Amino acid sequence: MIGLKGTLNVIDNSGALLIECVNVLKQKVNNGWGSVGDEIVCVVKRARPIAGTASASAPKVRQGDVRRAVIVRTRKAVRRPDGRYIRFDDNAAVLLNNKREMLGTRIGGVVSADLRMKGWGKIVSLAPKVV
Repeated sequence: MIGLKGTLNVIDNSGALLIECVNVLKQKVNNGWGSVGDEIVCVVKRARPIAGTASASAPKVRQGDVRRAVIVRTRKAVRRPDGRYIRFDDNAAVLLNNKREMLGTRIGGVVSADLRMKGWGKIVSLAPKVV
């Protein structure tokens, strides 16, 4: 359950480290709270420093940028159809561009299997582990 001013770790290689949610983009259900697979608008609160020389591995975002992201892990337990509850140690997201494509090329962490059901198969395929 991610709401306004909620902070999330970024687990892709876009250059952002910490983001803050400013809006949850979805239908008016759940009263503005976002869960795994929901798209949010966020502000980059902490990013990797940008080096002086322009290189291929230069970060794609900088501190203060307003971006879209998709939630991939939450601390709030989510109930699966078989009755199990899945909860993670932190809140995490992956940054997107305006075309709903991933900004980074790699994912460095565990993601929820619920993403596949919500249409984020590309994120699931790049993740090292799916729970």
